[in-house]
Amino acid sequence: MSDTDHRAQRIWNKYIAADGTWRRKESTAAEKRPPGEELAILRRGLSRPAGTVLPMFAFYTCPVDDFAARRGEVSAEQEAEHAALALFGLHQQSKERPMHRGGVSLGRAMRALRHHDRSSPEAVDSRFEQAFSATGPETLQFRLRGLVTQLKGIDQPLDYDRLAEDLYAWRRPHSRSRVRRRWGLDYYGWTQDRTGKAGPAAAPTTAPS
Repeated sequence: MSDTDHRAQRIWNKYIAADGTWRRKESTAAEKRPPGEELAILRRGLSRPAGTVLPMFAFYTCPVDDFAARRGEVSAEQEAEHAALALFGLHQQSKERPMHRGGVSLGRAMRALRHHDRSSPEAVDSRFEQAFSATGPETLQFRLRGLVTQLKGIDQPLDYDRLAEDLYAWRRPHSRSRVRRRWGLDYYGWTQDRTGKAGPAAAPTTAPS
């Protein structure tokens, strides 16, 4: 199974279309939404290592590392996917709108939170900096839980495929630095204007939908 194939099987992609809306049932055109019991299973993975919550195995999609499995271990990719699944379960709980949206990186989502009228920019800066400066994946996962709770409070979606990739990359200093740079650019909206001059973009008026 290719990377694209296994990502397509993830729970958020099974229920949420590429445009960020709920998929429709073919027979009735009714919205397909993840059952509450499935989201509850995912939330059981919060602060738990990958492979220690039996019902979550049904939601893992990344290829099995046979060498690690023979030793009773899981791959780094599965650990990252586990964390993303658990955070999605928290984010989507009791929400009418889909909380996964392709292309909305953590930096972009936090930028929307920072400029939301119910947020304190200084407080959001501090919380994001704590996650940004995490030196290990376990610390990052713990701090992401607080950020996701805040994003949930303003109905701000997040790209969970990208988050899983970022969590995987966080294990290596060089790739961790790349993720940090991307998050920082997205958080401050750094872009080029039509004259070619670089600088922070204007604040978003609404959270990405």
